[in-house]
Amino acid sequence: MANEIELVTTSLDREVFKIGIQRPDKLNALTLAMYDAMTAAIESAEVDNQVRVIMIHGTENCFTSGNDLSDFAENPPAGEHSPVFRFLRAISQAQKPVIAMVSGSAVGIGTTMLLHCDLVYADETAKFKLPFVNLGLCPEAASSYLLPKLVGYLRASEILLLGETLDVETALELGLVNCTFPAADLSGQVMQKASQLAAQPPASVRLTKSLLKENQARQVAEVMGKEGKLFLQQLARPEAQEAINAFAEKRKADFSQFS
Repeated sequence: MANEIELVTTSLDREVFKIGIQRPDKLNALTLAMYDAMTAAIESAEVDNQVRVIMIHGTENCFTSGNDLSDFAENPPAGEHSPVFRFLRAISQAQKPVIAMVSGSAVGIGTTMLLHCDLVYADETAKFKLPFVNLGLCPEAASSYLLPKLVGYLRASEILLLGETLDVETALELGLVNCTFPAADLSGQVMQKASQLAAQPPASVRLTKSLLKENQARQVAEVMGKEGKLFLQQLARPEAQEAINAFAEKRKADFSQFS
């Protein structure tokens, strides 16, 4: 098996810094080591004068299926400095524009990270799901604040409480993505958008992004911190253990004994 850090690739294509989630045999499920690698990639891009745009992508048929539950069970995050929370702070506080290119499944953090991106493009295979409640957990990445702000309370509560899958047409209607492209054209079209953005005056781009996010920055940080603490509490509860065990045993979780 490849080194886990190698499962996150980086490359500079002109002034676009690409961060690739490359674990297709596990549906690009994210381990703690992969979060560390993505955080380091964002941090390096932020201080590299050659980089004007950061792009995050998965593989051809999957963006990311979210957290690797087995890795999470064996190495649960221990606090605010855990890799997953460091990554969320890095992407939410990035000063340079961040573009996401989504193909296939975007589950859990695969969807919540998109709420912190500045442009999101997808193809017709993209599917989005926030199964936190299904797993006995709670929202993260300030999604309990950002999602209702974006789509309204009723739609947000439906998405989070039921944990159902959204197709790309629904995601487009709700404003989770900017636009969609045919799968065969996605990479080229997104690179064209990224190059167009990279050609803009960089200081003006960063300033405009800062102004767009300024009014919600403190609230996002506060909610993200609160969610993180509650997420850790929930992860230790028997409901989450039942959900994780059911996943490992390939059976449906049974929450009937809980009140």
